[in-house]
Amino acid sequence: MSAKDELERIAKEVAQCRLCELHHSRKRAVPGEGPPNAEIMFIGEGPGFHENEQGRPFVGAAGKFLDELLAKVGMRREQVFITNVVKCRPPSNRDPKPEEVEVCTKNYLERQIQAINPKVIITLGRYSMGLFLPNAKISEVHGQSFWVKGRLIVPMYHPAAGLHQLSLKPEIERDFLRLPELLEKSKQAPRESSPSSFEGEKSAKQLSLF
Repeated sequence: MSAKDELERIAKEVAQCRLCELHHSRKRAVPGEGPPNAEIMFIGEGPGFHENEQGRPFVGAAGKFLDELLAKVGMRREQVFITNVVKCRPPSNRDPKPEEVEVCTKNYLERQIQAINPKVIITLGRYSMGLFLPNAKISEVHGQSFWVKGRLIVPMYHPAAGLHQLSLKPEIERDFLRLPELLEKSKQAPRESSPSSFEGEKSAKQLSLF
C-alpha cells in the first residue's frame, strides 16, 4: 500500500473512531494533513475549537502563527505534514488523558509516522515531546535535536505558548529559523532501514509519565 493510500485509510478510521471517550464530544475528527512524502512532520497536542469545527489541524490563531513561522524560512504548510497526538478535541480544551494518548498513538500516529517516514519530526509542546523524550523538560531542550531510533526529533514550544506568553515568542522564532539546518543534518546521519518511533514496553512506560 502506498503512503498516500495508508494516510487516507487512517483518516477514514479516525473519522469513525470510538476507541476512547473523546469521540463523545468531537464535532469533527482531525487526522492531520500534508503530503505523503513530507520531509518534516509536526506533531501537536490535540485539536482546539477551530480544528474541531473544520476537521483540519492548526487552523486557529496558533495555526496562523505556525504559518508565519514556516514563511520565515521560506516554507509553506503544504510542504509539511501536520497532525496531533490525539485526533479529537478534548472537552473544554483539557489535557488529553494518558489512555487517550496511548490509544491514539498506537492506532494512528505510529502508522502515520511509518507511512510518511519523515526525516525530521518537530514536536510542538510537551505531550508529543514526551513520546520520544519522556524525561525531558521542554524549557531545557527546545530547539535542540536528538536522534531517536534513526529519526531526528526536535522538540519545540507549541505555537500557542508564544501567543499566551509573549516572552516565549522570540525563542520560538529562533528555533524555527533552524529548520533548514536541521533538515540538512537529518540527511547526513545514517538512518535505520525500518525505523520505529516507539514500541512495546518502552512506549507504555513513556506514556505513563503523562
